[in-house]
Amino acid sequence: MRLKVGIAALLAIGFGLTMSAPAAMAYTAFVTNEKDNSVSVIDTEKLEVIKTFPVGQRPRGVILSNDGKWLIVCTSDDNIIQVYDAKTYEFIKTLPSGPDPELLILHPSGNPLYVANEDDNLVTIVDIQSGKILGDIPVGVEPEGMGMSPDGKVLVNTSETTNMAHFIDTTTHKTFDNVLVDSRPRVAIFNPAGTQLWVSSEIGGTVTVINPADRKVLSKIHFEIPGITKEAIQPVGVRITPDGKTAFVALGPANRVAVVDTATFKVTKYLLVGQRVWQMAFTPDGKKLLTTNGASNDVSVIDVEALKVVKSIRTGRYPWGVVVAPF
Repeated sequence: MRLKVGIAALLAIGFGLTMSAPAAMAYTAFVTNEKDNSVSVIDTEKLEVIKTFPVGQRPRGVILSNDGKWLIVCTSDDNIIQVYDAKTYEFIKTLPSGPDPELLILHPSGNPLYVANEDDNLVTIVDIQSGKILGDIPVGVEPEGMGMSPDGKVLVNTSETTNMAHFIDTTTHKTFDNVLVDSRPRVAIFNPAGTQLWVSSEIGGTVTVINPADRKVLSKIHFEIPGITKEAIQPVGVRITPDGKTAFVALGPANRVAVVDTATFKVTKYLLVGQRVWQMAFTPDGKKLLTTNGASNDVSVIDVEALKVVKSIRTGRYPWGVVVAPF
């Protein structure tokens, strides 16, 4: 009988440890294809499309219900919101909106749903269970971006033509402040601590960082890329890492994603992705960032720790929105 056993083996036996590397987590990403009226389903471990299913006309903004069961899609040319089963991809029901819904966001409690209607200067409040409209909030011209504070007390909507970020109390549904930003603001997002609000301005070519406590501007971030004209640098999507230390900004026709230090507001790197990079989403573990590239009809996958593009995944025509499920 052999009595000599290696230390590593003893540790593995005694503590139930395995000597192999942990397996990568597999998640499911959903990408709306604006020109194909479809959603591409991506396996984030295999990094490939595993399913494409039809939805309504001109799908753009897309989110998941808080329990992950429903995929909720803005079908802009149908002027409605469509709900699908996130695992079977079967149609569940229609939710109302105003004309041309573009982006949407849920309250942290899971209900209600807030929808930016680009053509009527309103944010519509919808009960996702009953399907009833609870009210409308007047905002600026061409509302789009929808940011929610981590505590759920403040909703921020951006209006593309008014060039403002509108701060809305989610209890009273009243606007209590407006902050002027640069031309054509697209996305608004809070950092995880709720101490910064980032607003991208597509035509202005900047990102404005606002202190939500007093609505004062903390910084205005500009972008310069050698060989790329200023007009081609059009910030749209913004995502901030779970630790709050790094922001990623999609720069549209510049075909780059900027990496920004959230403490200094300095750009540390530019990542070359597909053409006309638009929206982005992290995998739930924060290890990958997926970008939708409308003009090249693909999704770029960024390794967040390495700050490196590791894969390009072909989708339908004009991929627009993206969300990743925790399964």
